[in-house]
Amino acid sequence: MAPTPTHGPSTVPARAPDSAPEVLDRRRGPHGEVVLRRHGDLLQIIANGCFLMDTSDGRSERLLVTAALEELDERPSPAVLIGGLGVGFSLAEAAAEPRWGRIEVAEREAAVLDWHRDGPLRALTAEALADPRVRLTGTDLTQYLRSTPTRWDALCLDIDNGPGWTVTEDNGGLYSPAGLAVCAERLTEGGVLAVWSAHPSPGFERDLRNAGFTRVRTREVPVARGVPDVLFLASHHLARQDS
Repeated sequence: MAPTPTHGPSTVPARAPDSAPEVLDRRRGPHGEVVLRRHGDLLQIIANGCFLMDTSDGRSERLLVTAALEELDERPSPAVLIGGLGVGFSLAEAAAEPRWGRIEVAEREAAVLDWHRDGPLRALTAEALADPRVRLTGTDLTQYLRSTPTRWDALCLDIDNGPGWTVTEDNGGLYSPAGLAVCAERLTEGGVLAVWSAHPSPGFERDLRNAGFTRVRTREVPVARGVPDVLFLASHHLARQDS
């Protein structure tokens, strides 16, 4: 049995009580069931019975965005696409940084969008959603990347617990050679792909290199319990891809 993912917290400032969590909303859609529950001071998102994330910290989700920006050096007003809204840590981090230009979030679960727009998660992202740079797109990330002609300077993907631990089977295509090729096509010259994971994956690093990405590396983020969270970072260069 796989260990329960922590999805980001490096510390746990608010302990969940011993009592059972309270379900605030439960919905079933085309991708299965998604649940928002409260456990003490924490809000938690569960998808198809798999714990995805909570509001305990979010250090690695924030770092996903800041690390991508660092890789872009002094590029003016770079555009970023965040794959997966979750509890909103990555979006809030992006909106707090004036260097970012266009900030887009692709989220396929209508329930998650509702929880942020006028539900229990609104307090975490209300300021970000009021930012004119921010746009929420209610769509499946994989399908969106394949259908849009838009390019971004950074793709920050956090829709699963890692390349080998997907929420739904159809998400696996995003990490396949064909999926990584689509990611490369959606990046500008010198753009950055950043992928969140609950565990290391040397095989995925190899897949990124085989897809033509350069400067492939990982950053570990310590968590309160278990193995560190991992950020995969890779750069895209058109000349390298076309050679």
